[in-house]
Formats: sequence, structure tokens, C-alpha cells
Amino acid sequence: MKNEKIVYGEEAMERFGGSLFTSLSTLKSVHFDGDLGMGKTTLVRGVLKGGGYNGPVKSPTYTLVEPYDVGDFQVFHFDLYRLLDPEELEYMGIRDYFEEKSLCLIEWPDKGKGILPEADLVIRLSLEGDGRRVSLEPLSVAGVEAVTLLQGVMSSE
Repeated sequence: MKNEKIVYGEEAMERFGGSLFTSLSTLKSVHFDGDLGMGKTTLVRGVLKGGGYNGPVKSPTYTLVEPYDVGDFQVFHFDLYRLLDPEELEYMGIRDYFEEKSLCLIEWPDKGKGILPEADLVIRLSLEGDGRRVSLEPLSVAGVEAVTLLQGVMSSE
């Protein structure tokens, strides 16, 4: 099972994110892991556009979360980079975001360790020559199903 793909450039990363939407929309929580500048927010923007969202998508670095109406459910984009203490997530009611018809896309999930629910899928981005290596690691049955559905997307050039 191929769970990695090399992506070259911002536009390609956004297109790739768009191709992930259908499979990711069946999950509750997707964690995005990677250093600064690896394309996490660009990938999230693509996922949202893949779901039909056409407005601006910005990184919620200071607000921690941005909600988006996508189809008949909500997508919550978290950026926990500036989170000082995971307990802050409890104060903001983090568990309320993981509802029946919601998808939580979380950048810098390690900052919320011990408070965040377990991810269905972890997407890791790392430098690979002039591009980015995107690796998918399923952590739940739903995550395995999503990755299986994505095999064609991961294999395409």
C-alpha cells in the first residue's frame, strides 16, 4: 500500500489537497505534521476547496481555530503553533468540535498532546529535494479505509 507522494510546488500541493477531500470527509480528525513552511496550510486550503469551499483560507495561528461550512457539515481548521499549554484547549471546549458532522484538520497537534482526541489519520510533510514528501499514517479503522480509497491519488504523478 503506497502511503507517500512527492508534491512539487504550492499549486500542486493545493490540487493534491483537493483530491483528498472525499476520503478525508469520512474522518473526524486529521493531524498535519511538519516543520514551518512545509505546506500544511496550503494542503488544508486544497482540502477545503476540494469540498467546494471558495472563500479565503488563512492559517488560524492567532485564533487557534477557523470554522468552514463545507457541504452539509463543518470543517474546523486548527493551528496550535502558538498554544502555550494543552489545557488551553479544554478552556475553549475542544471536545465540542468533534461532532457527528464535523471534520477537524489540526496543524501542530503535538502542542495539544494529552488533550486532543486521537487522530484517524496523520499527514506528515517533509522536504524532499525541490518538493515535499507527503506521507499518510492511518491510526483508526476509518483512517485505514480513507488511505485505501486514496491509493489511486497517491500513485498518480
